Formats: sequence, C-alpha cells, structure tokens
Amino acid sequence: MLRRIKSERPRAGLVESVAGWSARHRTAAIAAWLLLVVVAVMSSSLFPGAQVRSTDPGEAGRGQRMIVAQDAGDSIRENVMIRAGVGADPATRRAATKDLAAALRTLPDAVTDVGSPLGAHGERWVSEDGTADLVTFELAGPDAEFDAHKRAAFAAVEKVTREHPEARVDQAGDSSLASAVDEGIKGDMKRAETTSLPLTVVILLVVFGSLIAAGIPLLLSATAVAATFGLVDTLGRWVPFNSASSAIVLLIGMAVGIDYSLFYLRRIREERAAGRSVQEALRIASRTSGHAVVVSGLTVMVCMTGLLFTGVDVFKGLTLGTVLVVGLAVLGSVTALPALVAALGDRVDLGRIPWLGRRRTAAGRSRVWTAVAERVVRRPLLTGGTAALLLAVMALPALGLHLQDATQIQSLPRGVSAAADAGARMQQVFPGVATPARVVVSANGPEARAAADALHEQAARSDGALREPITTVPVGDALVVRVPLAGDGTDPESGRALEFLRERAVPATVGAVRGAEVAVAGRTAMPYDFTRQVNARTPLVFAFVLVLAFVLLVVAFRSLALPLVSIALNLLSIGAAYGVLVAVFQGGRLESLLNFNAYGGVVSWLPLFMFIILFGLSMDYHIFILSRIRERWSGPAAGPDASPDASRGVSPDASPDASRAAIVGGIAASAGVVTSAAVIMVGVFSIFTTLSAIEYKMLGTGMAVAILIDATVVRGVLLPASLALLGDRAWTLPGWVRGAWRRRS
Repeated sequence: MLRRIKSERPRAGLVESVAGWSARHRTAAIAAWLLLVVVAVMSSSLFPGAQVRSTDPGEAGRGQRMIVAQDAGDSIRENVMIRAGVGADPATRRAATKDLAAALRTLPDAVTDVGSPLGAHGERWVSEDGTADLVTFELAGPDAEFDAHKRAAFAAVEKVTREHPEARVDQAGDSSLASAVDEGIKGDMKRAETTSLPLTVVILLVVFGSLIAAGIPLLLSATAVAATFGLVDTLGRWVPFNSASSAIVLLIGMAVGIDYSLFYLRRIREERAAGRSVQEALRIASRTSGHAVVVSGLTVMVCMTGLLFTGVDVFKGLTLGTVLVVGLAVLGSVTALPALVAALGDRVDLGRIPWLGRRRTAAGRSRVWTAVAERVVRRPLLTGGTAALLLAVMALPALGLHLQDATQIQSLPRGVSAAADAGARMQQVFPGVATPARVVVSANGPEARAAADALHEQAARSDGALREPITTVPVGDALVVRVPLAGDGTDPESGRALEFLRERAVPATVGAVRGAEVAVAGRTAMPYDFTRQVNARTPLVFAFVLVLAFVLLVVAFRSLALPLVSIALNLLSIGAAYGVLVAVFQGGRLESLLNFNAYGGVVSWLPLFMFIILFGLSMDYHIFILSRIRERWSGPAAGPDASPDASRGVSPDASPDASRAAIVGGIAASAGVVTSAAVIMVGVFSIFTTLSAIEYKMLGTGMAVAILIDATVVRGVLLPASLALLGDRAWTLPGWVRGAWRRRS
C-alpha cells in the first residue's frame, strides 16, 4: 500500500528538489547561504576602482560629458539677492551690495568672476522693479581646496548679512541648493530606515505571534539586501548606481524577502496544523508556495528589466540592484529558509506573544474574506462590476496627468531648507537665476567669447524667454555660458524658453563658431530631455512587460484567459493609483496634511517606475492566491500531498458550486498572508509620505494606495468575481492551443 501511495506522488519539480535537499542537508545549506552573503559583501574589496557616474540623456547629457572631458572641475556659481527690509531705507540695499562685492573681491583665491550692479552692465544685476540687487560669483577650485574656498565665500556672505540687519539677504546657487537637497535626502533615508524597521518588526510579531517566526523573514530579507549592496558596490565600477536607487532597492528587498517568507511559513504552519511532520510540511510548501515564490520572483525580475528599454543611465543601476535583490530573496527562500525551518522544527514558534501566539500559530482561514468571497461568487457580475466601476472612477483624474519634474527649489517643502526658501524668493524676483541653462561650448577663444556675448542681444529680442544676467566662465578649454530662463525651471514656460535657446539663440551665436561643439545642459534641460526620452520609450517598456508577464503566466498556469484577466486587473489597480496621485499632488489636495507644495505636475519618472514595480510586486499576491485556488480546483483529492482542505479539490467537470467553493477556499486560505504582507508594504511605503522631498511623498503615496487597492478590492473582489464568471475556462487552454502544446512537447 505504501509503495502504491508513493508511486502516485507527482514527480518532484526543481523547486521541491532544491528545497528538499536543503532541508535534509540543513547545515550545509545554511552555511552556503551565509558564505554567499559574506563573499558578496566583501567582493568590492577584490575589485578596486572608482564608481562609474551616470550620464543624463539627450543633449543635456552630451553637455555634461563635454565638461567631464575637460578634467578641470566644473563651473559652480552662487547667487545672493539683496533687498531692503520692511520699513528700512532703500539705500541700505545698495550699501549691503557694495560691502558684499568688496568682501568677495578680497578672496581672489576662493572667488572669481564677481558680478554685481557696481560693474559693467550693472543694470543686468538689478531687478525689473528696481527693488533688488543681485551679486553672483564663481567658487574656485581645485577640488582639493574647494570646500575651504566655499567656507570662506559663505562666511563673507554671512558677515555682510550680520553687519546689515536692515537688509534682506538670500543666497541660492549650485552648491547651496545641491547641499540642501543632499542633506534632505540623507535625512529622509535615515528617518525612513529607522522608522521602517521597527514598524516591520511590530507587524511581523502581530502576524506570527512569536519572536522566532517573526525573525526568520527579517533574517532572510536583511541578508539578501546586504549581499545585494555588496554586489552592487562591486558592479558599480561598470554600472552607474546612485543613492536614490539604494533606498528603492532596500525597500523592495525587504518587501519581497518578507513576502516570500510569509508565503512559505504560512503554508508550513497550515500543514503542521493538519498533523503532518516538519519534513512533509516542508515538501508540500516547497511544491506549492515555493513554486509560487519562484514564478512571482521571475515576474518581478522580468518586469524590472523593462526599464533598460528607456536607455536612461540612472535606470541601469536601479534595474541591476532590483534584479539582484529579488533573485537573492528567491534563492534564499528555496534554500536557506527550508533549512532553517527544518533545523528549528517546532521551535519556530518559541517566544510566543501573549494573546497572539496561540491564535497565530493555527494559521486558519480568514472569516472576513471568506464571507466577502462567498458573496462575490454568488453575484460576480454585480460585485465585480461595481468594484471595477469604482476603480475606473478613481482612475479618471489620471487622464489629466501632466509629467513635470520638481526643481531643486520645489522639491523641499517651505521651512525645511533655508537655501530652498531663498531660492523660491529669488525665483520670483530674478527668474531662472538660481537654476539657469548651461550652454557648453568646446572652444573658449576670442570668436567663442564674442559669440557668447551676442547672447545678450538674443535675450533682449526673446520676449522675456531668456533673462539676465548672462554670465560666461572658462572651464578648461571650454566655455560655460549661464542663461536664466523664464518660468520656474521645469514648467511649460521654461520648456518653451529652452527650445528658443536651443533652436534660435544658440545657432545664431555660439552654434556658428567654426569647429566648436555646443550643447545646452542645466537644471531645465536635464528633466526636459529625460522626460522626452522616457515618454518616447514608454510604449516599448509597457509592451515588453505585458507580453513577458503574459508568457510567464501562460507557462505557469497553462491558461490564456487567466493571464489576460490578471493583466487587466493589474492595469485597473495601477490606473486607480495614478488617479489618486494626480488628484493629490498635481491637484494640490492634502497639501497641508502631507506637507508639500504642489507645482502642477507629477515627477516624470514616477508613473513608469510605479507601473514596473507594481506590476511585478502585485504578481506576488496574485500568483500565490491563484495557486491556492487552483489546488482546490484541480489539486489532489487525497494522498500525502493534500493540503488541509485539498480534499475539496474539484474536477474540471464539476458543478459551478464546486468551482465557486474552490475560489472561496483559495481566497480564504491565502487572505491572511496576503493581508499581512500588504500591511507591511503599505506601512513601509506610508513612511515615505512623511519625508521631506516631494518625489518620495509621491512614491510613497502612489505605492501605498496601489498596494492597498490590490490587496483588497482587486484580490478580494475583482479576482474571485472574474474567476467565477470565467468558470473552467480560467484554468484550461483552448483545444487548439492544447494540441499545439502537446505536439511541441
């Protein structure tokens, strides 16, 4: 009899075989995983060398490369606006201006090219209404002495500010604004890391009810993330990787690592509660949840590679980091995790939390989601249609989506950074001065300088598109000409001014210099070129992700209808998240609650990035739930592989009631782990809404809303409604496809 039962077992697949070996050779598997992590972390010491820098796309990137090629540093310019204080004598403005210009000229080693109303063409440094003066200056190199020169120049500005308390002095420029943004990002990341970890620990303790069980997902996630950063640091010699990407990789790594552990541990607990041994529970969990983990991980990695089609440098490092962290999390979940569980046995539930441990260990069905699923499958058209209509209404604002990057000034809320606040005030009086266009000319001879001077005439005839003061400084054998642009730096008015500069002003002046290469870069050109390239490549990225996800789901579930429905549901939830993003940030709603300043747009990279990430991550839940439902629809009705309620598995010819029971059973059994994973991800992403940079607030809000919708409305209502309407067609291939599949195999 035993021999006959063993012969009826399905042949072990790759995942089950690897997990089984790890469980049997637990010491070797755990040691191998730790060795991999240590080698990955230490790998950067084996490959010395500097990290490669990313280059901006388009003409802005070309200008950036032209400056780097000079190997002579860069042009770093600061601006100081001086006005008379409220009720003060207007003459105090000019007195402060004179003292500041004189103080800066006493620092010839630290400061060059001082511009002010006191020099030639001084009217260019005075506001149109005559109430404000502008003093501009270059911070001198070389790099080794730059910080000392910066401190000396900034100290001179602070001294004049103290000596003229009746004057209002605002400073904003390349160095001060960049420092403000960098400090804001560093503070944000530190706050996110210190807040997200305790929150995750608390949620895991509530989910598992014991210290040991809650620690396993954290251990897997932390080691996978550590190994990823070690490998990324090594590969950063060839692939650009920045600090913003690090934060996102950390977030995704923790999310998927915890998700995959939850899937595994929840299933093991179910099998143990049904009376099976640890080894048998591990085998069943690896064959079911382990398979779902591998498929979902591959889907996430495939989706992320779609970013490479944009051709944008900054996405290369992000793609590399995400693929590595997800791949390592998958590898750890099918090797180290089974080994740990096998080694711990029943001790995995040690350290139970009072009032939580007993209930959580049982890992039973969700009563709430059972009741919801039962109502949905009884009236799928009504419930599914209502839910779809709700998400469609939420997505309506997305039709007015306007992609526009925030400037350095707009990125931080008022009151967070003195430099950003000063830049905002300067922008109102001297538009474009704080973040001007940078015209890079590969020659700096007399002809090039004369052509640069001709830009003043172009500005005068530009109907306000090009502003003053226009300044010119040499950088190595090149010239950098700064041209302030109308608008706030990234809005449509600034875009039109940039087009005028590139298409009319530059060709008529420096563009006509013989043998010279010219490119227009700067804080307006970079997001302008970035957005145009991303928009041009977005259809290709979308098509790649959708087609590859479709193929993966067809292979995983042997169905055509199911992948199409899955893709449609994902697009619906992502569209709803887009709608919320537009309504909140582009429309300026919840401005005071979330502490941001709306500027009429959404960061250009965010919709595409959200699509990639959400499409991949949502497949975790989707594949896990579908796997549980399919077990009950066609899974083994008996035998040692059966799950606790697999005896309710139905045949393809079963009645509609039996098919609906399979849907309800799968939803009920998977709802607990999906809800737990979603709560963790929503909690972590919500932390980003408390950070200072508006880009992070958008990312956190959009991701949290999308995951919340995905784990409730989509997985709890729309998915069971769709499956109930499809019936057996959800789980079978059309006849002509089955025939072709058999012939091919």
